[in-house]
Amino acid sequence: MQKQPNSSFCFVCGVKNVAGVKVRFYETVATDGTQEILARFWGQPCHQGYPGRMHGGVLTGILDETIVRAINYGAGVEVETWGITVELTTRFLQPVPLNVEISARGRIRKQNRRMFTGSGEIYLPDGAVAARAAGKFLKLPLSVISGPDMDLLGWQIYPDEE
Repeated sequence: MQKQPNSSFCFVCGVKNVAGVKVRFYETVATDGTQEILARFWGQPCHQGYPGRMHGGVLTGILDETIVRAINYGAGVEVETWGITVELTTRFLQPVPLNVEISARGRIRKQNRRMFTGSGEIYLPDGAVAARAAGKFLKLPLSVISGPDMDLLGWQIYPDEE
């Protein structure tokens, strides 16, 4: 699996954001041959909704970024195009516990020059699906979204913490 870059202060992937989830993203291929993004993370008490459970908004944010990152499959740190969420629907099926490794998967379903649609799921440690999302996203150059200085984002591949 090829690891994707993280940023410094993004709530979902920022490695320096003390309240962030610090999700790690990898490029993989599903059994049907579909290119997917695999996300791995541990929910902490600051991500709690109800006691011992991750907040649904945090989970939606993770699904959003996991799906959006699929548009950059194979780009490495040289990302030119990113997705901006136009519409995202999330369905929650089971509670997601804190303090255990959780995974998510996301993929592109359809795309054209300006837009793409994608879907994703969050999986519990036993493999059960805890949440599903599907959305529509606008393609924009990353320089339009965050400015031309990628160093300000801290966009790089950081080593995984043990």
